[in-house]
Amino acid sequence: MRKYIYLTVFISGMTSLAAEFGASRLLGNIFGTSNIVWAVIIGLILMYLTAGYFIGGKWADRSPKPKTMYTLLAWGAFSLGIVPFIANPILRAAADAFDTLQVGVLAGAFVGVLVLFTVPITLLGTISPFAIRLSLDDTAHAGNVAGKIYGISTIGSFIGSFLPTLVLIPTVGTTNTFLIFSLLLLITAIIGLGINTGWK
Repeated sequence: MRKYIYLTVFISGMTSLAAEFGASRLLGNIFGTSNIVWAVIIGLILMYLTAGYFIGGKWADRSPKPKTMYTLLAWGAFSLGIVPFIANPILRAAADAFDTLQVGVLAGAFVGVLVLFTVPITLLGTISPFAIRLSLDDTAHAGNVAGKIYGISTIGSFIGSFLPTLVLIPTVGTTNTFLIFSLLLLITAIIGLGINTGWK
């Protein structure tokens, strides 16, 4: 069971970075790819992950069950999958509302990322605290377990920074890249729910 939790953490970490690079493509079509836009994307993604860590930690203590974690992952997959389909009208509306100099670019990009990525990235942020709670058999090894899980997540993030940029987006496009990672998350969640049925 623990090995599958590690795989889940890896895929979650990979997807969070892939979503960040996908966000840059979506916003780049409307607001460009300036340092301001990148700052907004990186800053808000980090804030959503941080919120997910806090929420996930509290939720994991209240309901330390694989079913809860994989249900959250499934909702994260669903909300990520709809991003490319609702992105264009939301970003266009944000651009029209804030069509003034650099402040407009900053505000428009901020609103766009805020609306599109709050739910999926926050849900992805809940996975690591859940994984630590579920993997912890003995508090004497808490540091080792936490270090391993965050290490695996970071390796996933490393791959997630290159796979969409160098392979998927150039070959299948931004929308399909989002759908691929969303489907990967959903499959991971469904399998996790299946193999952990009845696990206390």
